[in-house]
Amino acid sequence: MNDLHRNKTFTWTLLIAFAIVLLYVLGARTLVPPDEGRYAEMAREMFASGDWVTTRLNGIKYFEKPPLQTWMNALSFTLFGLGDWQARLWTGLCGLFGVVLTGYAGTRVFGARIGFYAALVLGSSFYWVACSQIDSLDMGLSGMMTLALCALLVAQRDGASETERRNWMLACWAGMALSVLAKGLIGLMLPGGVLVVYTLVSRDWAIWKRLHLVKGLILFFAIATPWFVLVGMKNPEQPHFFFIHEHFDRFLKKEHHREAAWWVFFALLAAGSVPWLGVLVQSLVAGARRNGEAGTFRPRLMLLVWVAFIVLFFTKSNSKLPGYILPVFPGVALLVAHYLDGGTRRGRMVTAGLTALMGIALLVTVPFMQKLAKHAGEDVLYAAYQPWVLAAGLVLLIGGCLAMLYARQMLRDLFVVVLAVAGFAGTELMLVGFEPIGQVRAGVNLLPALKAAGAADPAVNVYSVGIYEQSLTFYLRRPVVLVDYRDEFDFGLQQQPELAIPDIPAFVATWRAAAAAGRRAVAITRPEIAAELKRQGVPLRIVAADARRTVIATF
Repeated sequence: MNDLHRNKTFTWTLLIAFAIVLLYVLGARTLVPPDEGRYAEMAREMFASGDWVTTRLNGIKYFEKPPLQTWMNALSFTLFGLGDWQARLWTGLCGLFGVVLTGYAGTRVFGARIGFYAALVLGSSFYWVACSQIDSLDMGLSGMMTLALCALLVAQRDGASETERRNWMLACWAGMALSVLAKGLIGLMLPGGVLVVYTLVSRDWAIWKRLHLVKGLILFFAIATPWFVLVGMKNPEQPHFFFIHEHFDRFLKKEHHREAAWWVFFALLAAGSVPWLGVLVQSLVAGARRNGEAGTFRPRLMLLVWVAFIVLFFTKSNSKLPGYILPVFPGVALLVAHYLDGGTRRGRMVTAGLTALMGIALLVTVPFMQKLAKHAGEDVLYAAYQPWVLAAGLVLLIGGCLAMLYARQMLRDLFVVVLAVAGFAGTELMLVGFEPIGQVRAGVNLLPALKAAGAADPAVNVYSVGIYEQSLTFYLRRPVVLVDYRDEFDFGLQQQPELAIPDIPAFVATWRAAAAAGRRAVAITRPEIAAELKRQGVPLRIVAADARRTVIATF
């Protein structure tokens, strides 16, 4: 059982099963706001309008991020129609691509067993699996940065031919360019910073001669530049907002209100590495050692610098969102795989034991889950989630115990496979079981009443008063008129103020005029705003409500 990595039938069966489950689950859940609804709606509007240059959200210019995710989602809608799994297809494929590429790079750089382990570790790491199922920019960026990292490792390994080095370095440059189109300048800054730090630590100055800088830069700009030129020509206000406000201001200032404790990314790194937490620190420490790295290029040191630089870079930032460190996990997977190949039995036993303990922790939390409900009536949703968390806890407990047995018997390949299957299955169970809660957060329970009130009719104005429901807009298949709400739309509304109503008094006047003329109008708002409008005598009919929002109509 220590040669499973050499069994091609077994390896391909695992990969196919992983791909089928990962892609199938993409359609098992409603799009949860804010991110999933936002990026699905941006792509829907691009698909509907045919404008693949100017990105919009709710019909308003939206330049916070580059267009790669929107392009890919819009392409998915073009090929397969509108839907939940179509909106997540790009992120799912990026997650799968990252696993395959990490395994391939591990095989080419370190050997077949380590490549096998690396794919299993990444494909079962909680954070990588979860983000592969979420329509957000982080997995798209991470998939492209994984291409840059793995191509660099394969190109720079000792023994690579000149042709291999050139081709893989061009793939690395392409990965960086696509990373820029995925999320901006960090697609170049992060790999560039990693390379500088690696050079200083390893003193491998000659690596700069092996980067194929001229050809690489030509390819980089050929891929990354055209959209920025086109969008800037059509929207002269875009370059300053995107490059200054969305990069330097976001990093240096606190105006985005995304601050968090300095240790948050270290905690996310630990939690995201489950079920491999037991060997995380040892794997990172081993990356700094020269043991076994007799050549010029030191791949484990490069991986350690990759992980450390990205974590520390975002730790310094005043804007801290959980997805920022997702690109580190392929590097972590390769370091963990290398450690598992030569590490101690004790380390594997500890890893399996911690996984079993996490399973027990999930089982212990099950009876108390209803207390997580923050709105009236939602305790029943958490009660429905309990069996799924119970199942995930049992999977981790059983998988951890089995892995402990195999670790004790020194069956390394079987240990890694069992723990990987347990980690992947546990994560998927928790994701699928979240659907009832996700439906309420998205507000899809209000859709029948909204459509019955006329919200699906393009001739009927639909207002969003004091709130903006990211997912509902996508499911309505149309933009809404914002009222007394700016937030992320502030810059776009500065350019197009006519697309919104600035305050509630102006909205009330518009609403009264529609009601007096016998015109249908529908509004989505918060319960307290609906109550205040009713107290003021505004003509309205409540057509639907839940604990988070109320839908009103003129008649």
